[in-house]
Amino acid sequence: MAQQPYGTRTTPAPQRLGSPPSRVESPSPAGLPRLQEATAALQPPFAVVDLGALRANTAQMTRRAGGKPIRLASKSLRCRALIGDTLRVPGFSGILAFTLPEALWLAEDHHDVLVGYPSVDTDALGRLGADEQLAARVTVMIDSVEHLDLVADAIGPSGPPVRVCLDLDASLRLAGGRLHLGMRRSPLHTPHQARDLALAVAARPRLRLVGVMSYEGQIAGIGDNQPGSRVSRTAIRFMQKLSTRELRERRAAAIRAVQSVTALEFVNGGGTGSLENTSAEPAVTELGAGSGLYAPTLFDHYRGFRPHPAAHFVLSVVRRPGPHHATVLGGGWIASGAPGADRLPAPVWPTGLRLLSQEGAGEVQTPLTGDGVAGLRTGDRVWFRHAKAGELCERVNELHLVDGDRIVDVVPTYRGEGRAFL
Repeated sequence: MAQQPYGTRTTPAPQRLGSPPSRVESPSPAGLPRLQEATAALQPPFAVVDLGALRANTAQMTRRAGGKPIRLASKSLRCRALIGDTLRVPGFSGILAFTLPEALWLAEDHHDVLVGYPSVDTDALGRLGADEQLAARVTVMIDSVEHLDLVADAIGPSGPPVRVCLDLDASLRLAGGRLHLGMRRSPLHTPHQARDLALAVAARPRLRLVGVMSYEGQIAGIGDNQPGSRVSRTAIRFMQKLSTRELRERRAAAIRAVQSVTALEFVNGGGTGSLENTSAEPAVTELGAGSGLYAPTLFDHYRGFRPHPAAHFVLSVVRRPGPHHATVLGGGWIASGAPGADRLPAPVWPTGLRLLSQEGAGEVQTPLTGDGVAGLRTGDRVWFRHAKAGELCERVNELHLVDGDRIVDVVPTYRGEGRAFL
């Protein structure tokens, strides 16, 4: 099948994710022969998104959100076409961006973009502060008076009001702070600190406080059914239960403290792994999530849900160095985070393949072993899943969208549009 140019659509965009299918392939490799047949004319390496699985994942996430809107984490998709499609699905509303330049770009087409992390890009801040439309559509994140001063200096004394959001640290701190569980994100941890920063925002005429965000990575980003020892799984579950209870009370108190200074438009919390817990908090008005759409391998180990793997990449076998090994070209697409086996891509089809512990996934070649090697020949394809969601898109210029047994579109990733934000 000839590759289609960017932007060519054989199916109207709203229909692609408009409703979940009546039947979706199991979250096992059972559906991969269908994808292989649909993409047989493509030359590896290439990336595929299974729209049937993606539809099922959007439906699952909105059910788990319990009626609260999900702000879509753009870093988990890194593809404007799929961001737009997802935001047309009822239950998704607004974008959670990862950099300010990205947010300004997305705000050309979208009206509600929250930057999930502080920015010190003074050029981008200056552009935001000088453009009335962008200032109305984009909200920047702050977590300290020092950063607040930097933002105020960058936007200058005159122009439209700039929207800001407080980043409330969601980590669990025990033993007087000597034990820290969770992301090391914001210095803003207590309700008193949140109120003080809200007052500091109110003292700056060009800044308008509209929201509070907190991301509980120790709950949303760690599966509670990890492989390994039962002791380790029990410890994770205990920590998450304790952290959920502590954060629920502290987040509510912080919101009350901030609302004593000003009214808020939104309170954002959660992530793919904690949608049910976070949506149950009365103080939270919206959720933030996105990784559950592609369903990378880091989301395989949760008791409460199991998403359908939707994103894959495909490599060619180029060597058979011996009867027990096959080598594919490329593959060293390692996920961010603490180095470990869980950050490596996983060969998923043909079944019975695994990486070598001595080499892992290589820059130019990746040797494989396992029972599945016997059936591989030079020129065959191996299907992989990435450990994280949107990071796959930093490796490819386009995504081939498969619906059923055919490619229905080819859409550019951020990289394919010449956009590298981090």
